[in-house]
Amino acid sequence: MALRLSQHDPWITLTDLGRMFGISAVQCGRVLSDASLRDHDGLPTKEAVDQGYAYRRPEQNANRSTLWHQSHCEQLLRQNGLEPVDETRLVEQWVELLEALDEGSPSILADPQDMAAEEMPMELVGRVNQRLQDRGSGLRIAWLPPASGASHALA
Repeated sequence: MALRLSQHDPWITLTDLGRMFGISAVQCGRVLSDASLRDHDGLPTKEAVDQGYAYRRPEQNANRSTLWHQSHCEQLLRQNGLEPVDETRLVEQWVELLEALDEGSPSILADPQDMAAEEMPMELVGRVNQRLQDRGSGLRIAWLPPASGASHALA
């Protein structure tokens, strides 16, 4: 089935889909994979395309060739217990969490660097750093290129 996209179609990237729910593209991809909508290479399955969940643009490279149907995938993510998050609220939550981790607590073993690297969507780094600065915190998150083996680190 060939789908034609117009400027009004609700097709978005995996990154944007994850951002709507406050999760990374990797975490979002896992949910789609668990629902058999992505294969082991991260590409949409035939069923995902046939059922209208995904569209593959042939002219793009593999990492940027897939678009996901926003409302179909949103429904699936909600069925998996996720809720859309307002980005401003999400930034504030990350700031509060990272500051609490930075202060330390005997009952919390997580390190802010590890938490940011593993869970925080990369797209939030700039806004989180700005908010940390606005609050007078010395804590900053610096994004490291993927070639370094880590996606985030604390400066």
